Amino acid sequence: MNTALGGRVATVAELLSYPVKGCAGVSTPTAVLTPAGLAHDRSFMVTSEEGVFRTQRRHPRMAVIRPEVSDGGERLTLGAPGTDPVGIDVDASGPPRQVELFGKAFRGVDQGDGVAGWLSDFLGAPSRLVRVPVDHDRVTDGRIPGTSGYADSCAVHVLSRSSLDLLNRRLGENGAPPLPMDRFRPNVVVDGWDAPHTEDRAHRIAVADVELGYAKLAVRCAVTTVDQGAGAKAGPEPLRTLAGYRRAAAGGVAFGTKYAVLSPGELAVGDEVRVVSWGDSEL
Repeated sequence: MNTALGGRVATVAELLSYPVKGCAGVSTPTAVLTPAGLAHDRSFMVTSEEGVFRTQRRHPRMAVIRPEVSDGGERLTLGAPGTDPVGIDVDASGPPRQVELFGKAFRGVDQGDGVAGWLSDFLGAPSRLVRVPVDHDRVTDGRIPGTSGYADSCAVHVLSRSSLDLLNRRLGENGAPPLPMDRFRPNVVVDGWDAPHTEDRAHRIAVADVELGYAKLAVRCAVTTVDQGAGAKAGPEPLRTLAGYRRAAAGGVAFGTKYAVLSPGELAVGDEVRVVSWGDSEL
């Protein structure tokens, strides 16, 4: 099938993982895609001392915490403006404790007092860091079920440049400045889909030896109102403008699409994005 309805060849423009849920993303030219998403994506999560996950909605400074994970995942370093970095040897197999994500119970391996103290000081709230246990067996929802680490839901979030271009035009019409792609924290950014929101209808995607299956639309929350570079809330946009033309049938506003991993493998910036099958938008 054509890679884009407009006839252009669609390609991967950017690959991003978010090793620590809610913290800064890591852009990479190549990535391994596992059944749970890009390698190390949302493998770690910041929680309260009671195990409830922390989010930019309440702690926008999380956005400027920059994680680095060694290729094999054995070492994690966190850095942030105005403070010395902290590094830890990752504990992947210690005794798990119960943690809570959107009211659901999961398990996590606590990463120790050193990184917990660093996070507590930087966020101004007592915090712990946990890692997904080796036997993490989460099942995600949507049309095609899958698995993921501590992502909000599905393994892979895809967003096209044309969708952001349309939003920025509408923001301009409303007197608001354009927004960067990082407001939406995608995993795979696609260039070459001329029609905005082509990802709504791309229900089966192949990239190199990887295949993704459509799960659901990405319903957006207040994290999109956080300036990712400043780690601060920045007003009502883009939710105010999205509410004018992207209201989801099930509620909220949708921007981007979530996918389950059908075939894991390797992918790279510049790879062709082929739509294997199309479907109707759920919007």
